[in-house]
Amino acid sequence: MTKYEAIINYIKDGIMSGSIKQGKKLPSIRTISEKFNCSKVTATKAYTLLEKEHIAYSIPKSGHYAIARNLTKEEKLVSEKIDFFTSAPDSSVVPYEDFQHCINQAMNYYKENLFHNSDTQGLKDLLTVVKKQLQNYQVFANEENIFITSGSQQAINILTMMEFPNGNRNVLVEQPTYHGVIKSLELNNVKILGIDRSEDGINFHELERIFRNENIKFFYTIPRFHNPTGYSYTNKEKQRILKLCEKYDVYIVEDDYLGDLDVDKRSYPIYSLDASARVIYLKTYSKILLPGLRIAATVIPSKLISKFREYKKWTDINTSMLSQGALQIYIKSGMFDRHIKEIKNLYHLRMNFLFDLVKNQNYPIDKYYIPKGGFFASFEINNDKNVRDIIKNLYTKNILIGDSSRYYLNNNVNNKFIRISISKLNNNEIEKGISIILNEISS
Repeated sequence: MTKYEAIINYIKDGIMSGSIKQGKKLPSIRTISEKFNCSKVTATKAYTLLEKEHIAYSIPKSGHYAIARNLTKEEKLVSEKIDFFTSAPDSSVVPYEDFQHCINQAMNYYKENLFHNSDTQGLKDLLTVVKKQLQNYQVFANEENIFITSGSQQAINILTMMEFPNGNRNVLVEQPTYHGVIKSLELNNVKILGIDRSEDGINFHELERIFRNENIKFFYTIPRFHNPTGYSYTNKEKQRILKLCEKYDVYIVEDDYLGDLDVDKRSYPIYSLDASARVIYLKTYSKILLPGLRIAATVIPSKLISKFREYKKWTDINTSMLSQGALQIYIKSGMFDRHIKEIKNLYHLRMNFLFDLVKNQNYPIDKYYIPKGGFFASFEINNDKNVRDIIKNLYTKNILIGDSSRYYLNNNVNNKFIRISISKLNNNEIEKGISIILNEISS
């Protein structure tokens, strides 16, 4: 545990026990730095994070105070656990203050827009900056093809419900895949087919057989930093997938949710290869900024625009105007690029640290995959242990790992697969947690 985390837990413990009264002044920065033998910078960082969690507030030239509210046991327990399950970003690098300033500016600049509904497609100013931003990812789209949706999940739901020009109804997903798309398809009574994805990619003969025989409407794929495995397709594999889709008139829904964290400058999205207008490109801002922001950019082929607009309009009329305005200011000001540069390097270093921890260990792991960026890595165990039993035992040791069955169709569960997320963890937590996980697997 780092010094600033120890300070945070100390304050939370004090509030829960009653030794720190709610609404009363907290120990000074100097007192805390002396107590924990740390710099004033570290103590200030801890208090800043307590402010962001709405546990403390500051008064200029006076100090910090405990907010008068009850700190739940759940909040305290979560802070004690090492969470390899969540995919929420690290709170220490979430740009709360910067984005708060952008919200305040948006309130003033777009105040007239807040009194009426905006265009279903999105705020014009945001569409303009997003179009320019997407070019950095080799996604060259006309403004009329870009829609701002309430998260990528909304775009997936709309695409699931609406008719496509190919007239097909069935959807193909990778196995495993993001559980949100499985639920969306199930709730809309869509027939779902799966194709296995491994570190070596997918079986292209099987992919062609499915496209040829199964009336596939679209193929939902996560080419980079696949959730839950962490795998990425090579550029050659992306080209082969696109060619088969062109051959059998199948659309592609490309979920590039962590493309911002790719350190490989030679990697590019499938969309950049598309000459036949059949790739729907999804870019979320929630995973890399604020999970509650619920904004994504969706690039739609021209043939789908009219139908997508209609479904979007009658789903929620438009995405939050205030959030759109704040995001426009955040991107245009250059704050987005600075934030991405910081977190790309942060997660690259954390993944390298995880790789170095695991590579020389002699544990019963048949395979492991740890990419150079993103949030997710994956293990496959090779002993007789059941993953669900491992998860239950780890929970009693304050280690959180999710049940992998949620990423699979019902008849295709891999009971030896473990997803590892390092999105909220520092190196000390990763080292401690991985040691406990590997020991539990081998015990």
